[in-house]
Amino acid sequence: MSKSYWVYILCSQRNGTLYTGYTGDLAKRIYVHREKLSEGFTKKYDVIKLVYVEEYGDVYEAKDREICIKRWKRAWKVDLIEKLNPEWKDLYEHLVMA
Repeated sequence: MSKSYWVYILCSQRNGTLYTGYTGDLAKRIYVHREKLSEGFTKKYDVIKLVYVEEYGDVYEAKDREICIKRWKRAWKVDLIEKLNPEWKDLYEHLVMA
């Protein structure tokens, strides 16, 4: 059984503050952000809405992709989100129901 790794983008609201991260346990990591269980950027700026996700089978690919996206201009990140999720719906609800 292979493990999945996830690159994700959170926002505070539509077109609001963005945060990009990666993890091996997406549901747990997003829960930590949403419940503000760790200090940092997402807690400070209320960035808790999951709006974009990519899945990888290799941790190094996921980390490299996260670094790549973090270097992008904001407009490119917004375009990426809107291609998958044009209404900026919170995708977290799909995780907890799966």
